[in-house]
Amino acid sequence: MTRIQVLDYGFGNVRSMVHALSQLGVDAQISADPDLAMKADGLVIPGVGAYGACMAGLRAVGGDRIILDRLAQGLPVLGVCIGLQVMFQFGDEDGHSEPGLGLIPGRVTKLDADVVPHMGWDHVQAPQGTRLLAGVQDQRFYFVHSYAAMAAQPDLSVRVSVLNEHSDSQPESNRTIQNASFGEPLVTWATFGRSRFVAAYECGPLSATQFHPEKSGQAGARLLTNWVRTLPEASGLPCEKGE
Repeated sequence: MTRIQVLDYGFGNVRSMVHALSQLGVDAQISADPDLAMKADGLVIPGVGAYGACMAGLRAVGGDRIILDRLAQGLPVLGVCIGLQVMFQFGDEDGHSEPGLGLIPGRVTKLDADVVPHMGWDHVQAPQGTRLLAGVQDQRFYFVHSYAAMAAQPDLSVRVSVLNEHSDSQPESNRTIQNASFGEPLVTWATFGRSRFVAAYECGPLSATQFHPEKSGQAGARLLTNWVRTLPEASGLPCEKGE
């Protein structure tokens, strides 16, 4: 059975994510254990709260190292909400900048809108070739956030340099795998107020959404199914009608 670990670092409604994944017939567990995280078929990084606090929570349980180690080995990771934002280089918060994981070039900033937060259902603009949103490109998803990334530069060198720096102690074979794991990213966009922001991101083993698929009804369930099907042990999942 496909096994997915939902990283428990003190932020986010992890139980709703576990429930949504369990509905798909996978074994979803909540844990911060690094050994289990590295053995899991997929790792989910949830998150609700302030950028700096979430980064501190990740570091406190070694979550930053877990994420980088998995991606360095080409193992799938799915970030949700703040779990997407921490993948960027920086996050602006209350007038100062907090460093993120640096896997996606760019900065998370406050939404430019008359009313913040952005809370509710919205359509997204998915790119051609998306696997994550296949079959639900025209559906609405549930958002709850005040900050977002307004750009996602397709700069492969930044991601590779972060992974290489993190894994200097790893064998050369692992570092070679890293460079082969990341292709050109596919970015899904959404608009709120005067802001056009990153709603989802796909690049090699890294996937992430600003919206909450676990709270997005059938569209969210389909997105999670799409992601689970990319995992190594997911061949037993039932097909959607029409596939």
